[in-house]
Amino acid sequence: MHLKKLVDENTNALHSLKKADEPAPVGNYNQRKEEQEKLLLKLSQQLQKLVLVLDQGNVTTNYAVDEEHQKDAQREGENKDDDESEDEDSSGEEDSEDTDDDDEDKLLDDPNVKECIAVGNFNAQQEGDLTFTKGEVLLIHDKKADGWWVAENSKGERGLVPRTYLAVHNEDGESQEQSEEHIEVEDETADGTEIKKRTDSHWSAVRRAIAENDTVEVLATTGAVPAGFRLSTLFQLLEEGSQFRASYFLQPELTPSQLAFKDLVWNSEKNTIYPRPTRVSLIVTLCSCKMIPLPGVSIQVLSRHVRLCLFDGNRVLSNIHTVRATWQPKNPQTWTFSPRVTGILPSLLDGDCFVRSNSLSSDIGVLFELGITYIRNSTGERGELSCGWAFLKLFTSNGMPVPPKTYELLLNGGTPYERGVEVDPSISRRGSGVFHQFIALKKQPVLLVKLRSLSMQSKDILNLLPETLIGSMCYIHLLLFYRQILGDALLKDRISMQSTDLICNPILATFPQLMDQPDLMDALRSAWADRERTLKRSEKRDQEFLKSLFVLVYHDSVFPLLQSTFLPAYKWAEEESEASRWKAIADFLKKSRENDGALQYLLSSENTHKAFDISELAYDFLGEERQNNPGI
Repeated sequence: MHLKKLVDENTNALHSLKKADEPAPVGNYNQRKEEQEKLLLKLSQQLQKLVLVLDQGNVTTNYAVDEEHQKDAQREGENKDDDESEDEDSSGEEDSEDTDDDDEDKLLDDPNVKECIAVGNFNAQQEGDLTFTKGEVLLIHDKKADGWWVAENSKGERGLVPRTYLAVHNEDGESQEQSEEHIEVEDETADGTEIKKRTDSHWSAVRRAIAENDTVEVLATTGAVPAGFRLSTLFQLLEEGSQFRASYFLQPELTPSQLAFKDLVWNSEKNTIYPRPTRVSLIVTLCSCKMIPLPGVSIQVLSRHVRLCLFDGNRVLSNIHTVRATWQPKNPQTWTFSPRVTGILPSLLDGDCFVRSNSLSSDIGVLFELGITYIRNSTGERGELSCGWAFLKLFTSNGMPVPPKTYELLLNGGTPYERGVEVDPSISRRGSGVFHQFIALKKQPVLLVKLRSLSMQSKDILNLLPETLIGSMCYIHLLLFYRQILGDALLKDRISMQSTDLICNPILATFPQLMDQPDLMDALRSAWADRERTLKRSEKRDQEFLKSLFVLVYHDSVFPLLQSTFLPAYKWAEEESEASRWKAIADFLKKSRENDGALQYLLSSENTHKAFDISELAYDFLGEERQNNPGI
């Protein structure tokens, strides 16, 4: 871990180097810098793999050490010549045993090896785990890096099992005694091993997808949905808590020492925060979805949408951003984004998304999950299903960014942790000829996305945002105001950098809530656009004036709405709730414009507000800050 930290420090230093820093002219500077970046990235990956190998090899190493001590004790009473000969023999045996163990581990981790035998008894620790007994043969569906694998027993039951309790299943039965002896040794290892803690913070969502798969199977059996549909993994992550929401990633992040802010540094010369370029900084535009299977008449669709996040094949590395799709009754299998509407486009419909991350993972990419929110006509049950997912890797095998262009991504069925599942298997089963295969390929569901490089203006704005964040391009100027006000409060205006007192600032205390309520973000956008139209050119160039004006607009628009009892609670994909919220927001903004502010609304006896709470005004950055945790 110390070496990996040094590699990361060298990588950051390399990123900040420029050609002008070289003491002598270098002709192929860019090429040499790219080669050094690739080398550091390779070293970082090797060290990460070494950490995993050491963690997995702790038990085997301890067993080998004990065995070696026993052999040393036996050698003490023997003569020197015999000692030397036995030393050579025993070292050869140990080498062969280590080689056998390595081969066994490699064979067990081989993705082609699907059948394993249990070498010990295991009782489920929590919901989603699979109980099994020693000698039971399990079918492995997915091998996770954290050592918890998705397995299925002979009864068809699925769940998570620890890798340390498994061995490769020997089908030929050529040496039953060796197999039994191997099981007994491994059983001691398994029983004496502390089960490896799950490294993924979102395993509970995966377990729920496994445990609650019966609901989808019922819908698929009745013909309501295709067989490749699943419960939405990303929606379940959002329901678990705040750690995958944009409001969480908007908070400042501390350095590993927790003595300073990692992504918020003050520039005293320019009297603002420093821009922070990141490894991933681009714009992803959702264009359309084609040939999306239609659900049956037994369920009513409340919302069609795409949820996207940064993903490395195993972990979610960012917040989960949602974009709602529109569709026409004449062509319901095609979803579109960013439709032309009058006035300000609702941010929920905006298909232009900025993506930022400083992750060094070589497998990082954007995960897209198409989903529908539905209600069953017979039972009134609500739920959310995944209609397929796609993954766009952002770097090539040699570490270069993928080119900015339009990509047509074939959708996969199942969850992002399943492979080889089709969205609608019935399409590929219709005929086996070349012509039928060509027709089937044309009918496969696809997602069209466009990667766009940043303009200088967009790059300057995005570099002032948190290092990891996904959001809509339509409100980045509002996020910029928030970050500047945050920098003023935490870095410039604090009496002492050691002070941890609460900061009285309504914007800092409440603005992150807007990230989870897009209609309120639209209200702020609308109010700011109205005020911005009245400004002079000189005022638009004065950053301090714009910042102070933004504070006034915020207090006259969304701040009173957050505490109003007339605004219903935000509920996803509930048409009645969304309509009533829009009406309440529109009425308030109209009165605020007519009365030149919200003061009259706040003092009026006709309007009621929630009971006052200190959290409306007080910003506790120690309670809100985001810990430096790359393993989210």
